[in-house]
Amino acid sequence: MKRLFVSFAISLLLAVSIFAQTAEEIVTKAENDVKGKTSYGTIEMKIKTPDYTRSLKMEAWWVGNQKALIVTKSPAKEEGNKTLKIGDEIWSYLRNTETTIKIPPSMMLQSWNGSDFTNDDLVRESNLVKDYDLSILDTEKINNEKCWKIQLIPKPDAPVVWGKIYYWVRMSDYLPALVQYYDEKGKMVRYMSYTDIKNFHGRIMPAKWTMYNVAKKGHETTIIVDDMHFDIKIPDRIFSYQELERGN
Repeated sequence: MKRLFVSFAISLLLAVSIFAQTAEEIVTKAENDVKGKTSYGTIEMKIKTPDYTRSLKMEAWWVGNQKALIVTKSPAKEEGNKTLKIGDEIWSYLRNTETTIKIPPSMMLQSWNGSDFTNDDLVRESNLVKDYDLSILDTEKINNEKCWKIQLIPKPDAPVVWGKIYYWVRMSDYLPALVQYYDEKGKMVRYMSYTDIKNFHGRIMPAKWTMYNVAKKGHETTIIVDDMHFDIKIPDRIFSYQELERGN
């Protein structure tokens, strides 16, 4: 009986420790661990559809979730195209026509650079804790890693498009493992898988992020992180309109 009691007590303590942290704390750490206070790096975005595949190489600067500048380096016909994000606003610069366009609210759900990511993803990705009520549902294994399964339900007045999100975070290192996005009718529209864990200058993070478009069969977009530096000093001019329209 004593051995049974001790076993039960240990199990109870483990259960309590697993759920001791709030869902908000877990998701915030998962988001911060792959972004840092600031970051600069090079990425490749591979877009796959039933009709074609295309690849873009990009250079990107980020300041937390507030600012970003993303510059296309190849292919040659798209070299110099840029996206600037400041807060909840996005501007797009097209090198060939030398025009700058502010993305209006009506275009936020349109594809970003022809991918399965939207303009809204660039803006809203930073607002999960602010715009959703989070709760830990359970623990599950994703790719053989034990994870917290966290449910996100939109707050009543939140300006979001998803009716529900499920977010899995690895318990061993707080890295994101899987995110599922559902519409207001409860149908899954897309999901993103985080794989290929690597060390970038002392920070461990997934190097491969793949968004699968359930609504469009055969459509998927993979972001591959080639190199990334974190918590570095980035000049304010990087996130200026002058930099956006400056030729390469």
